[in-house]
Amino acid sequence: MHTQTLALRIDAPMQSWGVRSRFVKRDTASEPTKSGVVGLLASARGIDRDDDAALGEISKLKLGVRVDREGLLERDFHTAQEVPNTMGTSHRTVISDRYYLADALFLVVLEGPASLLQELEEAVRRPHWPLFFGRKAFVPAAPLVEPVAERGRWGTGLSQRPLEDVLRDHPWLERDPERQREMLGLEPDQRRLRTVVDVRPDHEYAERRHDLPLSFTEGARRYASRAVRVDQVLLTDGMISGHTTGAEGETPCI
Repeated sequence: MHTQTLALRIDAPMQSWGVRSRFVKRDTASEPTKSGVVGLLASARGIDRDDDAALGEISKLKLGVRVDREGLLERDFHTAQEVPNTMGTSHRTVISDRYYLADALFLVVLEGPASLLQELEEAVRRPHWPLFFGRKAFVPAAPLVEPVAERGRWGTGLSQRPLEDVLRDHPWLERDPERQREMLGLEPDQRRLRTVVDVRPDHEYAERRHDLPLSFTEGARRYASRAVRVDQVLLTDGMISGHTTGAEGETPCI
């Protein structure tokens, strides 16, 4: 079976990737979850919530996330009035804490059958339903895959390279000159980006994440655990857009 990788840019002022959200406390992970990415792609493809087979096809893809900009954890104190109780006989005011990430930027890479990834790339370019990152108000700040005419600006889209290689040397998605200069001011061995990658359950450094979707059916959602490895990749000069190496003794510039 021929495999490919699909690199996506996950960029928005606000994002929420809930893992243990229950009742009046809605949490968020510090990077996109497997269930969040599957739901995002299912929406792009127009898959119904109760189509477990189609969702399972996406869930089987290997997932890797690179944190190109760590977000800030923020809390939204939310008040909803006139909320009916479970019997529908009375109403009440519900106060909840809803957490989200502000100013975060991620490179999400999927690996699997080439035919499926080609369909998903096309779906992301022309989504069947609107795309959002965890909540309907949290819409993308930029296309998940760059337009064909601009291919090479971010490097997103389909690739023949293995997932780990893409995470290791894909161009840094950060385009803010000030943030780039800040990173370049660090010693080379301190320029690191956090990664979270699917691994086998028996991997030496495996960690459990309970965010593998089995069903999104309303009222009967089911999830399983998956194994991931949390690691880091070095951010090299060549991965930083616009970086040029000056003459000996000069400070690198943007």
